[in-house]
Amino acid sequence: MSAFSVGESDFLLDGRPVRLLSGALHYFRVHEAQWGHRLAMLRAMGLNCVETYVPWNLHQPRPGTFRDVQAVGRFLDAVREAGLWAIVRPGPYICAEWENGGLPAWLTGEPGTRVRTRDERYMSHVRSWFHQLLHEIVPRQLDRGGPVVMVQVENEYGSYGSDTGYLEELAGLLSAKGVTAALFTSDGPEDHMLTGGSLPGVLATVNFGSHAREAFETLRRHRPDGPLMCMEFWCGWFDHWAGEHVVRDPEDAAGALREILECGASVNLYMAHGGTSFGGWAGANRGGGALHEGPLEPDVTSYDYDAPVDEYGRPTEKFWRFREVLSAYHPGPLPDLPPRPAPLGARAEAVLTGWAPLADVLEALGGPETAALMPPTFEELGVTRGLVRYTVDVPGPRRPYPLTVRGLRDLAVVYVDGERAGVLTEEEPVLKEPVAGPARVELWVESLGRVNYGPRLGEAKGVTGGVLHERQYLHRVHACGLDLDAFADGVAAVPFGGLPGEGAPGLYRGTVTVRGAGDARLELLGHTRGFVWVNGFELGRYWSVGPQRSLYVPGPVLREGENEVWLLELDGAEADRSAPRLLPV
Repeated sequence: MSAFSVGESDFLLDGRPVRLLSGALHYFRVHEAQWGHRLAMLRAMGLNCVETYVPWNLHQPRPGTFRDVQAVGRFLDAVREAGLWAIVRPGPYICAEWENGGLPAWLTGEPGTRVRTRDERYMSHVRSWFHQLLHEIVPRQLDRGGPVVMVQVENEYGSYGSDTGYLEELAGLLSAKGVTAALFTSDGPEDHMLTGGSLPGVLATVNFGSHAREAFETLRRHRPDGPLMCMEFWCGWFDHWAGEHVVRDPEDAAGALREILECGASVNLYMAHGGTSFGGWAGANRGGGALHEGPLEPDVTSYDYDAPVDEYGRPTEKFWRFREVLSAYHPGPLPDLPPRPAPLGARAEAVLTGWAPLADVLEALGGPETAALMPPTFEELGVTRGLVRYTVDVPGPRRPYPLTVRGLRDLAVVYVDGERAGVLTEEEPVLKEPVAGPARVELWVESLGRVNYGPRLGEAKGVTGGVLHERQYLHRVHACGLDLDAFADGVAAVPFGGLPGEGAPGLYRGTVTVRGAGDARLELLGHTRGFVWVNGFELGRYWSVGPQRSLYVPGPVLREGENEVWLLELDGAEADRSAPRLLPV
């Protein structure tokens, strides 16, 4: 068996210096049937290693319930078969533009629990999770014949806290559970981040997108010895709904990569291939500058990241520029590119045949209705991704007064006595038209993604304050949640009827007939906001505000002939909407 270690100035493989040329590829953002192709693309670019996070919330939906943790092991087996090494970043916090930074909502919503600290309630959950997860990682370390050469302790902790005792406890837990691979931390190249996020005796790495020499000089002030590594070379960036599509010039990115390597450093391209946040798992940020206390900025479904291998697995101009740079560090000719997965044979239009209003969907697939004096949050209702219907009565008779939703996170479609009255957000929480009593108010509140970075990590979703009529709280609120996980068992329980006369919100069902199944993108022209499933596979959120205009449909999701489509429209489609259609990519 080979041995990988951290030397005074280099990484060592069986005692000989080696440079890690790694690329980030998240197994959970790529359809499993396409792992092999994407890994082969990384090798063809000139990389010898792949890095992945592990999202805790994906694999533990509820306390004591674990879901396909074995996917981590299957991915690492695919990495070994591809002839690559692996860097694993198990968190427990990962950021990754992923819902809640990978932390389960049931955990961050637990009263009194202080996440990302030595708080015993939090650490007891971490120990339980790591006990499950490390069964997949430990046997696949390099010294046991697997690909894993490094394992991260937490993630960019210096951007969040200063409890280095927490990091020590995590490092000790990893070692006690059998991790013998090199441990490391990663942080921004700033003094306060490195002092808060690094540990004595554990390799410190830095994350940046440019100015490598300055970044490594900062690292050397803190760590005079040890290999230099940029654990996240940000060669692209991610997009927000209603924002601009972000791109980075390929020559500029290649020049920054060249500078890192000229410093004698190892590197991990973030991202080498971004993939897709399937399943509605995209996270969100807070704007407002360095404090991250401003308006919510939800992430789009695509995690293309302007990466060298695009969302569809195709090489970009950046791929070829990076391949040129990396070829100088490869012992021999680079591998050829693997055959591209087949695209869809021909465009295909879906035929929608059934519809059910949101209330009927909620009745069939939602949780139990609860009544409380004040609105319960998503966390209190056990809803992770999805929506909650709140119902409250305005007493009467009384004159019209402003209706305000205090502490709204994130978006509410409001109905008064069954008539749509407007859409409210955190920034615009007051209905335009006053409401007179008596009246019944319904709020269909949607989470647009939990914050994955900054001090507001773990904030609650739903109505977190209350519903005000003038300055008076309206009490006795009824609430019922619809979690996206409820669709995993299908929609047979939903009482579908005929299509509505106009593009009403609700669940639409239909089929699309495919000739030549392969990679496709789904267009939803004229549809406003919601989620889509194809053959039970959730593609993610769509939203007409852009910048993302279509959803990626991996070829393995489709089958020859008839395919089932579900479309959960949460706002209402335009009158001139088009039928959903698949297009080749």
